[in-house]
Amino acid sequence: MAAGLPALVLLLLTGLTTINAVSTKAACLDAAREVALAAARGEPGVAVGGGRAPEGAEVDVVSDGAHVRATVRASVRTLGTDLPAISVVATAVAAVEPGLPEPQT
Repeated sequence: MAAGLPALVLLLLTGLTTINAVSTKAACLDAAREVALAAARGEPGVAVGGGRAPEGAEVDVVSDGAHVRATVRASVRTLGTDLPAISVVATAVAAVEPGLPEPQT
C-alpha cells in the first residue's frame, strides 16, 4: 500500500491539473467569442470581451475586412511548482456586420 501512495498522489495531481486546463479552455473560448462578436459590431473588442478572459490571458484581434478573428491565450500552472505551465489557446471568428463601422481591435 505504501508503494502505491505516490502513484495515487501523482494521479490526483494530474486529474486536478486537467480539470483546471479544461475550465480555463472554456473561459478562453467564451472570451474569444465575445471579443470577436464585439469587434465585428464595431465595438472595441478587447475592452468589451476581454473581461471574460482568465486572469493574465493575452487577447489578440485580427480583422481582414470580412471577418474578425479573436485569439485568447492563457497559461495554466500545473500543480507541481517545478513543472512547466500548459498553454491553452481558443480562437473564434465572426463575420463583420454590414453597414457598421470598421471592426475595432
